[in-house]
Amino acid sequence: MTTLEVLQIVVYFGLLVPCVMVLGGYMARVFSGERTLLSGVLSPLEKGLYRLAGVDANEEQNWRQYALALMVFNVLGFGVVFGLQVLQGALPLNPAGLSGVEPALAFNTATSFMTNTNWQAYAGETTLSYLTQMMGLTVQNFVSAATGIAVVIALTRGLVRKTAATIGNFWSDLVRATVYVLLPLALALAVVLVSQGVIQNFGAPVEVQTLTGETQMLPQGPAAGQIAIKQLGTNGGGYFNANSTHPYENPTPLSNFLEMFAILLIPAALTYTYGKMVGSTRQGWVIFGAMLALLVGGLVVMLAAETSPNPVFGVNALMEGKETRFGIANSILWGAATTAASNGSVNAMHSSFSPLAGGIAMLNIMLGEVVFGGVGAGLYGMLIFVILTVFIAGLMVGRTPEYLGKKIEAREIKMAIVAVLLPSAAILLLTALAAVSEAGLSSRANSGPHGFSEILYAFTSAAGNNGSAFAGLNANTPFYNLLLGMAMWIGRFGVILPALAIAGSMVSKKAAPPSPGTFPTTSMLFVGLLIAVILIVGALTFLPALALGPIVEQLLMNAGRAF
Repeated sequence: MTTLEVLQIVVYFGLLVPCVMVLGGYMARVFSGERTLLSGVLSPLEKGLYRLAGVDANEEQNWRQYALALMVFNVLGFGVVFGLQVLQGALPLNPAGLSGVEPALAFNTATSFMTNTNWQAYAGETTLSYLTQMMGLTVQNFVSAATGIAVVIALTRGLVRKTAATIGNFWSDLVRATVYVLLPLALALAVVLVSQGVIQNFGAPVEVQTLTGETQMLPQGPAAGQIAIKQLGTNGGGYFNANSTHPYENPTPLSNFLEMFAILLIPAALTYTYGKMVGSTRQGWVIFGAMLALLVGGLVVMLAAETSPNPVFGVNALMEGKETRFGIANSILWGAATTAASNGSVNAMHSSFSPLAGGIAMLNIMLGEVVFGGVGAGLYGMLIFVILTVFIAGLMVGRTPEYLGKKIEAREIKMAIVAVLLPSAAILLLTALAAVSEAGLSSRANSGPHGFSEILYAFTSAAGNNGSAFAGLNANTPFYNLLLGMAMWIGRFGVILPALAIAGSMVSKKAAPPSPGTFPTTSMLFVGLLIAVILIVGALTFLPALALGPIVEQLLMNAGRAF
């Protein structure tokens, strides 16, 4: 690694901390109903949306009502995106004359964007019209991210309120997340990206002559708006098939840095928001510290693996599958951030990473997408692990476990276990099914452990609501479109519903003042214990599968054998 590459990584993380405090404090005011700098401009839009929808934003909901509203909204969103795809051939804003999408692929894509996964089994520029990209995918990029934020805000209220019955109003949380957080940030980033050369137009594809005299069609379209929110909302779906390796999506070093930075911005800032809302910023910094430690640890291993000698090719720092515009360090930093943050966008092909680097990227998702994780989703996933950690610590010292003064009891632990096990079971069981069926095996581009990693990564990405692809696997088949879609539903709502159930259970409890026997949750000891629980759960659950894929492939590569 060069000095400039090291400096960029230092600047990347160095800028994150002050942005966490500024944006995190702003979001705390937004969701506490306080006035902000943007209230004068955006408050009329917020109130207008309530009137249009016929919603009373001040009418609070219990956790069941909140969950029902969330599910109804998301199912309707799925239906809209599905319909837009199937009917796009007869709809406007389709200058390329693209036909409707076949139903299995439409199901997969609608599920993917509704669940904030953004897995893409198609090439965007040759499959979806401008109308589908904007009204379907871009809208879901906003509202799926806002849904994640709404859930973590509801869970926070459940933890901090005392002997209450309600956890907020889903419609209010959804609108505020969209209007006050996502829209302003996405608009600002989109303008900057356009200044860097990211396209934003409604033109038809342009035919050009290459330097060698060949004819090439250059796709056009409203790309910058979707790219801004795909990064900020940890969505990750690319406007173009090549995602953020495409020069129309990511043309310059500055656009590359800003898009990478946007991946972590809101998930990291929400930890500070959480600390402000529970009345102790130290609680938020503890969670941020655990997330950062896991990310940096994984990044170091990935960089070391990728820059070590490759016995198969006899070189260091293999450039296969990477953009020469970005190089090794930028590719690995992006790969670590996008898998840690449930983003899924890529500026290099993860299949071309060294086996160990690709394995760490996979492990980031397997840990439950809590290493910052998706917008909102990472924090409520981490809070589930916090509850498990407090419970384990309570068992160790022989006391009833407490968190924020409230007792952690059987109901909360059962819901936490469900939230951890459901996505894990979906990953392992569906991978096993694909690995023993002809329909699953026939899509591989490689044999041996690398081929197994392609399958394992696909179901890990889907159930983890990440959306990045290992590359090499042909997932646009009825088999994969349906099974991966199923994994996305389980991975999204198999965690959201238990998280809301925990919020509903905790909100009705009384809070007791700390006693000498209370296990402190703002110490470095707790950070270490939290990281240990996350790693142990991930290791015990997925180590056998990882051993069949990237681990054995790394050992064989060291012996001079590749797949």
